[in-house]
Amino acid sequence: MVLSYSQTIRASNYTTKYTINSDGTIRNSSYSTVGYIKSNGSIQNGSYQTIGYLKDDGRVQNASYSTVGYIKEDGRVQNGSYSTIGYVKKDGTVQNGSYSTIGHASGVKKEWAAIVFFFFDF
Repeated sequence: MVLSYSQTIRASNYTTKYTINSDGTIRNSSYSTVGYIKSNGSIQNGSYQTIGYLKDDGRVQNASYSTVGYIKEDGRVQNGSYSTIGYVKKDGTVQNGSYSTIGHASGVKKEWAAIVFFFFDF
């Protein structure tokens, strides 16, 4: 038996922005599917079109395989020029580059939270 669960991504005021199912399906607060993070690292929009890739080394690429950012082991999120644009803290707090809290993703993989908050606007 396979158990399915979802993790909640919240705005800074704790309202639900997205839920991510254990299979990588991303739904908005109206429960509409807006994207997918696949086990092979591909990132798709709600129409199953590949819009990017999450590589094992933390690189984030667009659909043309150009690197658009990096998710570091320590939770730093950098753009393609290595400038820090945000942070995903161990407790799930998501901050912008100025350390202002922009959301919460407790229990969500840091890579998935970074993808949703910083790289792809579903």
